[in-house]
Amino acid sequence: MELQQKQLFGHPRGLYILFLTEMWERFSFYGMRALLVLFLVSSVNGENPGFGWTSSEALKLYGIYTFLVYLSSIPGGILADKLIGQKKAVILGGVLLVAGHSILAFQSLITFYVGLGLIIAGVGCLKPNISTMVGGLYPKGDDRRDKGFTIFYIGINVGAFLAGIIIGYVGETMGWHYGFGLAGIGMAIGLVIFIFGQKYLQGVGEATKELSVADQEIKNKPLTAIEKDRVKVMLLSFLMIIVFWGAFEQAGGLMNLYAAEKTNRIIGFLNWTVPATWFQSVNSFFIITLGIPVAAFWYNRKRSGKEASSIFKIAIGVIIMGWGFLFMTAASAQYQNEGSSAMYWLVLAYLFHTIGELSASPVALSYITKLAPLKYASIMMGVFFAATGLGNYVAGWVGVWSQTAGEFEIFIGIAVFCTLIGGIVISILKPLKRLAHGAEDFSAETMASLKAE
Repeated sequence: MELQQKQLFGHPRGLYILFLTEMWERFSFYGMRALLVLFLVSSVNGENPGFGWTSSEALKLYGIYTFLVYLSSIPGGILADKLIGQKKAVILGGVLLVAGHSILAFQSLITFYVGLGLIIAGVGCLKPNISTMVGGLYPKGDDRRDKGFTIFYIGINVGAFLAGIIIGYVGETMGWHYGFGLAGIGMAIGLVIFIFGQKYLQGVGEATKELSVADQEIKNKPLTAIEKDRVKVMLLSFLMIIVFWGAFEQAGGLMNLYAAEKTNRIIGFLNWTVPATWFQSVNSFFIITLGIPVAAFWYNRKRSGKEASSIFKIAIGVIIMGWGFLFMTAASAQYQNEGSSAMYWLVLAYLFHTIGELSASPVALSYITKLAPLKYASIMMGVFFAATGLGNYVAGWVGVWSQTAGEFEIFIGIAVFCTLIGGIVISILKPLKRLAHGAEDFSAETMASLKAE
């Protein structure tokens, strides 16, 4: 179904409603993530008491939690595709998230686990469906789709950036549970924006029974041979996503602890210590500032006829992100020699992680909306986020292994492994692209525009 959406800055206005909704959802999610491990390892009898867990125990829970958060996207996608539609699933997810983050504001082990459970269910309903709705704003072959996902992705990271600064500061200085409660307020704002922005999302994310007769017929047809090939290449791309997030998500676990325990965070001339949680905002800051330039680089590369397929960009993103860990090997070596490491190693690592992320993650979201059969649109997005969750789970265990294997060895191992995986994918790029059957080709209107230029 091709929709005529009202435009703002060259994109459908509905994009900015989804942008703001996701921004506040990620504000709540990443704010809670910035606090979680540090809260768990904080002393029970300290000024800002936590649960007093060991680093290994905290990292194990972190891995399990983040895995379940994204795994829940599969039932969330099924719920939307089969029953209530993406729009209602987003609203349900928002309500569950407000409840989950709010319950974490109460200090007990029972409320802690109940809150985590509600957050897991809420993200599962909201995350895959709001991302699929972004793709639904653009007709097939629209060359603005990748740019639209990059804008949407910047919204994610505006929320994440503010979360690390605001929620991180409140949690570390005023109390962990005040930070958790603030996350709930952020999600409530996002939910209100989404509900009152419905007029800009008409015809997008509707339940099957509310679709046109033509679209309902498409959803009821069996998959064609081409659609099956596209599903195969999507599943192959998900393997790279597991590798990517398995490495990248050291940010919330191992690198978060590294910032807190082994990094010299004192700014001498100010006699002030930078809060460890603020480093969780470095990646988001770079995404906000570099998102449009990186998207423009890939867009112009494609327009000039050079290789810029989604699979290629994801592979390059995995490699660049892996190279960021080379800076962490330098940090580890400095810590071994001097007893602490400089902050700039973390900043440089996050810079490379960001460039890799911008080349891989928003591109992968857009890629799914191009290749996924309409009848399985949200389900395939759910599988993508489940792959992300599996990567998060691997990340937690990598952090645990580092406690015995050694951080230097873990960091160098990640860099080498990511380079190898990305290189292998690039070497088999042509057969992978054939499986996509031209899904990324420009539309006739775009081709005419390019020829005119």
